[in-house]
Amino acid sequence: MLRLALLSFQVYFQCKKYKGSVSAGAIRDFRGAMIGRTDKGLFITTGTFTAEAKKEATRDGAPAIDLIDGDQLCELLKSLKLGVTTKMVEEVTVAPEWFAGI
Repeated sequence: MLRLALLSFQVYFQCKKYKGSVSAGAIRDFRGAMIGRTDKGLFITTGTFTAEAKKEATRDGAPAIDLIDGDQLCELLKSLKLGVTTKMVEEVTVAPEWFAGI
């Protein structure tokens, strides 16, 4: 159950570890599991989504499913500082040939 201010609603989610792309079939299967239980879904993957999967997630007349791919997941983890730390590194390289004539 997700609560936002005064509102709360059921959200089903599915997480998949993919090296490749999630297909439209996987989105349809997930929607089938959602129907009758909730009107909102979230599908998270470490991979990517095919163009057909993206279309299926927003198909007219069907419950919408939000999609988060691997790149978006990494950005979310980074921005929320969940299991991720960042460090800025400056690298300086000296060009000896530039200094040779000095």
